[in-house]
Amino acid sequence: MTLSPARVPTTGVRRLTATLYGYAFLDDFVLLYPVYALLFSDTGLSVWQISTLFALWSITGVLLEVPSGAWADAVSRRLLLWLGPLLTAVGFALWILVPSYWAFALGFVLWGARGALGSGALEALVYDELDRLGAAGRYARIMGRARAAGLVAVMAATGLAGPVFAWGGYPAVGAASVLACVLAAATATAFPEHRTPTAGSDGWASTLRAGLADARGDRSVRGALLLVPAVAAVWGALDEYTPLLVRGTGVADETVPYLLLVIWVGATAGSLLAGPAERLGTAGLAGLLTVAALALATGAAAGSVPGIALVAVAFGGFQLAEVLADARLQQRIDTTGRATLTSVAGLGTELATVLVYTGYAAIGTTTGHGTAFAVFAVPYLLTALLLAAGRPLRSRWGIP
Repeated sequence: MTLSPARVPTTGVRRLTATLYGYAFLDDFVLLYPVYALLFSDTGLSVWQISTLFALWSITGVLLEVPSGAWADAVSRRLLLWLGPLLTAVGFALWILVPSYWAFALGFVLWGARGALGSGALEALVYDELDRLGAAGRYARIMGRARAAGLVAVMAATGLAGPVFAWGGYPAVGAASVLACVLAAATATAFPEHRTPTAGSDGWASTLRAGLADARGDRSVRGALLLVPAVAAVWGALDEYTPLLVRGTGVADETVPYLLLVIWVGATAGSLLAGPAERLGTAGLAGLLTVAALALATGAAAGSVPGIALVAVAFGGFQLAEVLADARLQQRIDTTGRATLTSVAGLGTELATVLVYTGYAAIGTTTGHGTAFAVFAVPYLLTALLLAAGRPLRSRWGIP
């Protein structure tokens, strides 16, 4: 049967979103998430060693982020999306088979490479496919739901991690995580991709040069590029320490995954609000960041189970702000270099994340996890202040 013109875009959008939501779910359905910091600690690693692993993770992303984005623009974005999860599967297998500092380090290098391959490629593929179907205006809503699907996967994995860990320990949660990565890679092969990759042997380099030229020549693009890491970096780094923050409330290790669920419920709610919240102006975004920062500082400093609920509110606000910042960026960049410039924003996020890991190692070692979380609410207050500042200051950075 021939589809009517009115139904073709709807069918295309449904195919794209079904694949996207399935991919997002499987990519984050990793039972190791709520326990790998505990694995590191139980292997005998110190806070400093754990922080160096997280920093290595981000440094790998720093080195590969922009080149992988240009590669995605020059060849196939779908190729990078199925290759990345396979790298992570290898890393997780190493963690379980030979648990040691160097195995953890190699695993994070592979995980960092996977993150770089997907960062920029996924957003660019989704936005361009929606634009081709005349549905680019739905990008924030769809990506918000995709983030929510990923967070639901995190919650499901967190809920299952407790009983699976009790049954089979770290090997069981590790095997389940490897399987999820393989299934994510298989799902990525179903992504539609209608763009024509850059041709020629100089495609990768020319794509990179063109993307960077766009960033230099357009002030609004530069402002959007700066906003993404300002919103995403700190809470993305703190996420890795949430099991230790929860453990610091005095609960048993078996209870840690269940309290982490509370945090991810908050983050999921933030993702689902992306569609309606897209109408927020710059002042509204500043208010959102302020409320989230205060909730983070208050909840973390409390050092109690009720305080975790406030941390959940904070993570919901930061997740929502991150989706909105990404949507602003996609609206401002040209199609041809979309993955490249999105990766430039990812590079800024990774660089800022390395600084957070370094600062957290120093603060967390001397003051504890609750205080460290509270201290890192300050950058969000500063970002909110910049957004709420007068129009001349905002226009200097290209922020509407």
